[in-house]
Amino acid sequence: MAKEEVTLQAGVLQQCPNEGKSMRDDVVWDQKRTDLDALPCLAPKIIGMIGGKWKLFFLQVLIFQGTKRFGELRKSNDGNTQTMLTNQLRALVADGLMTRKFYAEVPPKVEYSASANGLALEPVFTSMHVWWENRVNEN
Repeated sequence: MAKEEVTLQAGVLQQCPNEGKSMRDDVVWDQKRTDLDALPCLAPKIIGMIGGKWKLFFLQVLIFQGTKRFGELRKSNDGNTQTMLTNQLRALVADGLMTRKFYAEVPPKVEYSASANGLALEPVFTSMHVWWENRVNEN
């Protein structure tokens, strides 16, 4: 791609460099760039963090209902196994979207909360809710 100066507008759909996938350049708010190939494709990173069968569900529970114990999260959705739940929660903690607090008690107690990064996703969940309501009302 030519090294010409281009002003990117927020919300303009672009191609991800070298991947042929679309991305929104909302993260680049009217900044001047000299090389569009330098733009990262964030979609795979975002999907890696919040993708998965139950990650969004557990994030939504913790964001809107607050801190929950492991057993409460397991009971909140009957479609998951203990192993799956453990793996999903570990991934969310590792990605910094959730915090885990262990209490050395008998029996052991573990609590999960949305981290500051996780809580920052609240507007995304609200937008998805509004989108769904608009979609249902159209039909």
